[in-house]
This record gives sequence, C-alpha cells and structure tokens, in this order.
Amino acid sequence: MKLIVRWLLLAAALLLVANVYPGVSVASFTAALIAAFVLGLLNTLVRPLLVVLTFPVTLVTLGLFLFVINAAMFWAAARVLDGFNVAGFGAALIGSIIYSLCGMVIDVAMERVFNRTES
Repeated sequence: MKLIVRWLLLAAALLLVANVYPGVSVASFTAALIAAFVLGLLNTLVRPLLVVLTFPVTLVTLGLFLFVINAAMFWAAARVLDGFNVAGFGAALIGSIIYSLCGMVIDVAMERVFNRTES
C-alpha cells in the first residue's frame, strides 16, 4: 500500500514540476504515472552504476556532480517516453531538482503518516 501511495504522489509531483517550470511538460496523469515508474527504475538500476563510475568527478566537485547524474536520469526518462518532455539538459537539471525536493517532502510525510497508523 505504501509503495502505491508513494508512486501516485510522485506522479502528482511530476505534474507539479510541469506546472511550475515551463521547461518540463507532462501530457496527462497517466503519462506522469508511467514517467514516475520509469524514473524509479532508472534511479534504482542505472543511477548507482553511474555514481560508482563517476566517483572521482563527484569527489572533486564535492558531490555537485550528483546533480548532473540526477538530471541525466530525468532527461533519459523524458527521451524514452512520449507524454513526458524536457526542453533540454538545463531544463532537466532544474526539473530534477524540483522533483527531488518534492520526493523528499513526500518521503517525510509518508513516514509520519504510516508510522502513526502502525503504532
């Protein structure tokens, strides 16, 4: 149940990013659901490999290169999907930052809600 709620909220966050920032567009809620799923897959499967491969660059930039990796995942998802578009890499960078902030808020809120109901 927790996973489905998180997925729905992340899809809503993707729609929020599309409404707040003009460089990102999402065609519908269904496209947002699919994009949130693909972003989750990319962040689970590809991102750890990129983090390991770019560790020296990340170390030299004091972790700032992780923003580039997040933007690359965001941009890759947009390139693969039809209903999810990003204007360019700069738009992917800003969109991924907004989406990550929304994801952090969702995670904190879900921990509070689901921990309250379990105890």
